[in-house]
Amino acid sequence: MGLRNTRAGNYPEWYQNVVSEADMAENSSSPGCMVIKPWGYGIWERIRDVFDEKIKETEHENCYFPMFIPLSFFQKEAEHVDGFAKEMAVVTHSRLSMKDGKLVPDSKLEEPLIVRPTSEAIIADSFSKWIKSYRDLPVLVNQWANVVRWEMRPRLFLRTREFLWQEGHTAHASAQEAETETKTMLEAYRDLCENTLAMPVLKGRKPEHEKFPGAVDTYCVEAMMQDGKALQAGTSHFLGQNFARSANISFVNAQNQQEFAYTTSWGVSTRLIGGVIMTHADDDGMVVPPKIAPYQVVLLPLIKKQEDAETIKAYINNLQAELKKQFPFGEKIRIKIDKRDKSPSDRFWEWTRKGAPIICEIGMRDVEAGNVMVRERLNLGAPEGKQVVPLVEFASTISARLENIQKAMFDKAQKRLLENIRTDITTPEAFKDYFSASNVWIEDGKQGKVAFVRGKWCGDPETEAILKEMKITIRCIPFDQSGTQGTCLLTGKPATMDVIYARSY
Repeated sequence: MGLRNTRAGNYPEWYQNVVSEADMAENSSSPGCMVIKPWGYGIWERIRDVFDEKIKETEHENCYFPMFIPLSFFQKEAEHVDGFAKEMAVVTHSRLSMKDGKLVPDSKLEEPLIVRPTSEAIIADSFSKWIKSYRDLPVLVNQWANVVRWEMRPRLFLRTREFLWQEGHTAHASAQEAETETKTMLEAYRDLCENTLAMPVLKGRKPEHEKFPGAVDTYCVEAMMQDGKALQAGTSHFLGQNFARSANISFVNAQNQQEFAYTTSWGVSTRLIGGVIMTHADDDGMVVPPKIAPYQVVLLPLIKKQEDAETIKAYINNLQAELKKQFPFGEKIRIKIDKRDKSPSDRFWEWTRKGAPIICEIGMRDVEAGNVMVRERLNLGAPEGKQVVPLVEFASTISARLENIQKAMFDKAQKRLLENIRTDITTPEAFKDYFSASNVWIEDGKQGKVAFVRGKWCGDPETEAILKEMKITIRCIPFDQSGTQGTCLLTGKPATMDVIYARSY
């Protein structure tokens, strides 16, 4: 009952199979866009709800800004515009009219409008109106929204022309305060990835040629997928005074002098769902961490005789009531009773492919014995993955069971990451030989053919051409620098800076 494609056989097709068979999303009739179906959107809602609480705990407030941005706003920031120009969708007309039996654009706009690719420009305009004095600072806002970037090679969740995200924007009186904010939110992303998504990440700073257009510094969290490629899971940008100068976000400081504010921006998107898939899914389908599962426990009635139906339903309702007394991760437990008129096998495999953490099958035999047949999605096929447990025991230990699954998923992914960061490659020749191989699925407990290399980089801007030729990138400059002398893996020059090299999505 496995998927049509396996990770080892065809990783890209396997990914598409997981999304399709888990019924998470589908390609839309609108080119390059996706329809996020209830199970996929339910996962996004959980990610959103968890992180929204973190945003508010750090004293940020939610608001909303227009998705249509005047072109002139972007023209104020040349570097920022250049970074997004090829991805921008432009509105040039305000209505349609009928001509020769066809609808054609009519009423050309005086100024074209850009459909929001990111909101620095429009939010900076508002900040310039809100901020007049140092007493107005800091301004800490966030918005949950959609953005449009004209992606030419769309892939569900990873790259689509429209996607969902959160974007935080802040303004501060000093560079130090803004940099602290940037790193605080980077740590919030690390916490979200590791403690909620069970997806281990590396933290660091982007090299100059990889930073956000218009930023002074870009910080990131990078995750390793099961094929050894990197996925940028979140970014946090220290924008300095660049956007403040272009939008005139100025204020009178405590010394009664006029100066420009220091701003930041930071965001994550539905791309995180792609990261969860490629971190945890297996050859039978999706595996969802309990913290973000729309339903943590799915109860499947097994009714062979109609006369047993009411007895089984009453038993399951009692089980549901007992489970609701428990609060895994300090939250209300999320339960689904699947009453559909489908065969037990079809329902079981559907929830298996969706990746529901715990699937319980309950028939008359279980009712008579006071038991529950418990299947854990993470351990599907293993002896511990299928257990007959007394109802009372199952209900009283559900929180611990879900918490153990969450921890086991993180530990498994963390082991894969740590075992597949190469630190023993020290020469350009060995480096090029390593990355000449193809990416493959990383077998558990075995080093992948190509994954991450932690090695030296001289910082020479000309090395960007070498990276492009090798089809790899510098994912980040880790915060935990060794400070040792070595050889740049791209040029052979002496170097002390440690970086993470990888192929990426």
